[in-house]
Order: sequence, then structure tokens, then C-alpha cells
Amino acid sequence: MVTRHADVRAVLTDPRCVVPAASGGPPGTLAWLRGTVSRFSDPDRHPARRAIGTAALAGLDPDELRAAAARMAEESLNGLTIPPGGPDSAADQPASARVDVMARLARRVPLEVLAARLGLADPTAAGPAVVTVAAAYHPGADPAAVARADGAVATLLAMSPPAPPEVAANRIGLLVQACDATAGLIGAAARHLPAAPASVSTGDLLAEVLRLDPPVRATRRVATAALCLGERGIEPDAALLLHFGAANRDPVVFAEPDRFRPGRSGGSLTFGTGPRGCPGERHALALAGGVVDVLRRRCHPTAATIEYAPHPTLRIPTSIEVTVR
Repeated sequence: MVTRHADVRAVLTDPRCVVPAASGGPPGTLAWLRGTVSRFSDPDRHPARRAIGTAALAGLDPDELRAAAARMAEESLNGLTIPPGGPDSAADQPASARVDVMARLARRVPLEVLAARLGLADPTAAGPAVVTVAAAYHPGADPAAVARADGAVATLLAMSPPAPPEVAANRIGLLVQACDATAGLIGAAARHLPAAPASVSTGDLLAEVLRLDPPVRATRRVATAALCLGERGIEPDAALLLHFGAANRDPVVFAEPDRFRPGRSGGSLTFGTGPRGCPGERHALALAGGVVDVLRRRCHPTAATIEYAPHPTLRIPTSIEVTVR
């Protein structure tokens, strides 16, 4: 496990540390998708496949994505009200006054907006299919989840604009890779809303959430040669788990690392860095920002318990309840 900020950054930028590659499978299946996207590609294939995703994102304006996400979130909340006495005034509040941020907004809005702009024929139907694929995207998924994901990949492929298989796969990969991370970022931001004064910008709020409570907790690399991290020797073929949650609280880089302080200097490593850094960082922040803007304006946190989906490297709330102003 690699936990120091400097060491995590060193591994992310060292060409001797590679992503475990996926083997591939029959066209239109989850294994095919994993074997074709840049995310799991070997160093020789990665640059060309990453360029496909980068080109697709280059045509998307982050400001327009943010505005579209805000409009959709606003429309989703319209008509929902709280009792006249306030969000905690009555034990028998109507169900419509309480909203699950994850189900109604975080899991839906970013995917629909992004799917529409990537040209999928039915963005509304694409969202649930992407969620199904994301549930089995990382190694270790159970066979039933993989079988469901196989069907969802075929559905997404049928919705996608005509393109060579490698182009289609990497466009779908953008959606899948945005799915859990963006939803988790929105959920974590909703959790931290009470600690963020109105004077704090949504951008500063999201940056501090990414540092203190990142939706992506860790990522994996394999050392292809001997190297040193600080004073620690790493053997060839060693499996490395890069712990963003720990690196982002490294006291060498961040003063008061366990304190929620929006607007602090210094960047988190949650989006990665180097040749494998997330190519859609600006787009993901725009989509999340549009939703969080609406949450800050329209919603009030509740005291409901927040639970998280079990996952070795992700921290995604299963539900976060708010009341609508």
C-alpha cells in the first residue's frame, strides 16, 4: 500500500508502474469493453485509445454541461415542497418533501446529460445501463453482475452512434468511468453541505470534498521493474495499491489534514496525474457542480443515516436524504 502524497504521485507518473491490463472478450460484452477501453489498456495501446476519449470530450463545453446538469436537477425538484413549518416541523411530513439525492440526482443527472452529448439515442435509458456496467466494471464482480453487465454493454452499444468498435467502446467507457465517481462526488458534497458557508464557492467545496472524502479511494498499479519509493524498495511485479484517501491527508502537503477547509491550497490526487490522469476532470466537475449548485440553493440536509455501498476502492453513498426548500 502506498499512502504518502509524494509516493503516490511518483507511482502515477512512473512509466515502470503500469495498470493491470484486461484480457478482453467477445464483442459487445463487458470483457470486450474492459479489454478495449484506455482505462485497462497496456502502455502500447493506451495513448491511441486515450486519444479517442479525449477527442470525444474536446467537443463538450464544461460550462454548457454544468448549465444542463443544473437545469435537469432543478426540473427534478420542481413541485417538491416541505411543510409550512419547516423541514423538521412535523413527524408526518409528506414523502414528496424528502428526496434521495443519490437516486433522484446523483445517479441520474450527470449520466443523462453526458449520454445525450455523446450522441446516445436514448439518454434516459442509457443511465441505468451504465450503472449496471459500472457495478461489474472492476475485477472481482460476481458472475450474475457480469451477466447483467454483458446485456447492458450490448444495450449501450446499440444506442451509440455508428463507429469503429474501439471508438464506440471508449465512448461508452467515458460514461462508465464517470458513473460512480461523479455520483459519489455529488453524494459526498451533499454530506458536507452543512460545513460549507454560502460564501464558499461550489468549486472550492468540490475540491475539498475530493481531498477529504474522495469517491475513488484507491487505484492499482504493477511495478514492471525494481524501484524505490522514499527509502522503500519495490520489487519487480509487485502489486501497488495507491491510497488516495491517505495521500490526500498527508500532513506534509496539507495543514490540518483532517479538517474540512474549502479553499485551501494544494491539490488532491483523486483524479490522478501523469499519462493516466482522468481526461474528463473538468467535465466531471462541471456535471457535479451543476447538481451541487441546485442542492445548495434548494435543499436542506437531514439527520438520516448515510450508508455506503461495499467496494474495495470506491466510497459511494447508497442514499442521502434531503428536504426540498
